Amino acid sequence: MKKLYTCLALFVCLGFGGCKHDEWFDRDSKSMITDDQLWNDPKLLTSLLANYYNRLPTLHGVFNTGGMTELDDAMWSGHRDQNWRNDFQFGDDYGRYWDYGLIRDINLSLENVETLSTKLTEVTKKQYLAELRFIRALVYFEMVKRMGGVPLVTTQLIYDFSGDPTPLQVPRAKEHEIYDFIFQEMEAIKEDLAGNSTSKTRANKYTVLALESRAMLYAASLAKYNGLMTEPIVTAGGEVGIPAAMANDYYRKSLAASKELMSGPYRLFNENPDKGANFYEMLNKKTGSEVIFAKDFAVGLKTHRFTYDNIVKSLTEDNESSSTISPSLSLVESFDYLDGRKGTLQDRDANGNYITYTGIDDIFNNKDARLYGTVVYPGSSFRNSGVSIQAGVATWQNGTYQLTTAPELGQQLGNQLGEANAGGLWTGFDGPKDDAQDVSNTGFYIRKFVSDAPAASARGTSAANWWPWFRLGEVYLNAAEATFELGQIGEATQYINTLRERAGFPANSVTTLTMDVIRNERRVELAFEDHRFFDLKRWRLAHTVWNGSENDPNAVVRGLYGYRVVRPGHVDHGKFIYARIKPSRFRKARFFRLANYYSSIEQRVLDNNPKIVRNPLQ
Repeated sequence: MKKLYTCLALFVCLGFGGCKHDEWFDRDSKSMITDDQLWNDPKLLTSLLANYYNRLPTLHGVFNTGGMTELDDAMWSGHRDQNWRNDFQFGDDYGRYWDYGLIRDINLSLENVETLSTKLTEVTKKQYLAELRFIRALVYFEMVKRMGGVPLVTTQLIYDFSGDPTPLQVPRAKEHEIYDFIFQEMEAIKEDLAGNSTSKTRANKYTVLALESRAMLYAASLAKYNGLMTEPIVTAGGEVGIPAAMANDYYRKSLAASKELMSGPYRLFNENPDKGANFYEMLNKKTGSEVIFAKDFAVGLKTHRFTYDNIVKSLTEDNESSSTISPSLSLVESFDYLDGRKGTLQDRDANGNYITYTGIDDIFNNKDARLYGTVVYPGSSFRNSGVSIQAGVATWQNGTYQLTTAPELGQQLGNQLGEANAGGLWTGFDGPKDDAQDVSNTGFYIRKFVSDAPAASARGTSAANWWPWFRLGEVYLNAAEATFELGQIGEATQYINTLRERAGFPANSVTTLTMDVIRNERRVELAFEDHRFFDLKRWRLAHTVWNGSENDPNAVVRGLYGYRVVRPGHVDHGKFIYARIKPSRFRKARFFRLANYYSSIEQRVLDNNPKIVRNPLQ
């Protein structure tokens, strides 16, 4: 009946003119946005851009708890049904990213802003076009650093229904052509973003320079270090492999962008005299001068559960989950001592005997302050509360220390230590515990990015600290590497020492700079920030670091357990010793093959486009 009434109404309107044309047929839709509305309304355009910013890809970043455990910086200590993360091996598709859906959306938006945004001022129109081009360039960077050269598509590809799909089949560009495209795009747009000059969540001139700084450094090191391999990884058409002769030009471009950025409004965050707390606050407080571009979060609007997943076990505000990331001993030992010694922790003397410490945290004394800002270790605190990290006790038996880990050793042991009511305190509530779930398996917890805000670890609230895409600390490291590779060693040393001073080192702490020093500085400064995997790839070191060896401290995550000495009447009584361990849940060494330097291209893509060549070694 409803259909009949509708038809009769239309008949009346059409046959007798009883309905005015503009009142019935041309009424604005209440549920659709027209082209004129979308492409001329700054609020709607900003909303569209927000969607594209939100779709920017990462591999281990943007609070990807699981991804952060797939390298050598940490292991998985969460639910056992995800223990495959500790058995992880790099597959041919690892890191694959091939998102031409997003490229198409951006290209469509660029063409529509160009042709349909007739009511915007030229300045506003240029800004939106520049932001779209920045996002597109960043997407191409994420593709090229994983896949090598990819099809370079900058306009819509529209099928004409002729039966011939070949106009849509774009071949892969050369690897260096994608990097050249990124540079050219950034140079073209960097002066068109003045409207975003103070924003840390939308592209501005300095965000553009930060992408130039990073991308050109990647291209330069690929050109140099791939060429130094015994058998460089290349394809005949240049889809993979950048000529070594191009390296210095890319280094110079990276350095120029870094210098221009460092002369801008950003400063290394240095507001708290406590150097360790300062490094933590730099990414956690949203008030600093260092972050250039970030993915933001807000309570009640958009939050993340990284703190819920990773806060120290005893401090969780939710009974369901915590402590899924256990940082590795290898990472902890990469933080040097402030007196210039390498960061290897001193658990044994030259004769193999345990070294005793008065306090459980004394073994970490005089360390690079960035360690405190990155990792929660025994004796440190979080949210102004001490953590309870102690593996157990060490008792003297038959001429050696016997290490015992147990949740309860009883009051008799407390009496031996001269502490009434001490029973049950010998294994800390925060572990470490081997083969355990939701508690540290290595003796360390992650601090970086774990919010100390109230209720940040509760599901009903969650955390709202931001994720940094670009910050000035990285730019200093980029500048140091580029100047070093260009032979400007003195200038490179200054950049490194500036960062180290912020971490508590004395002035000019590095006097002889090497690439090994630069690489280690990147590891400790940028830990868990989605750099290490790509850094080791561009330096062509990944296959030597994650070499599959069960005896390699980077291929296999290890931990360090602290024990309290129970030896009444002896000078060691009540002190602490440490033992290195291999966690039981970490069962397979990381193994990165030469084929993993470029992710494989999905078979569906190859089937649909015969012009696409495979990546080498696959």
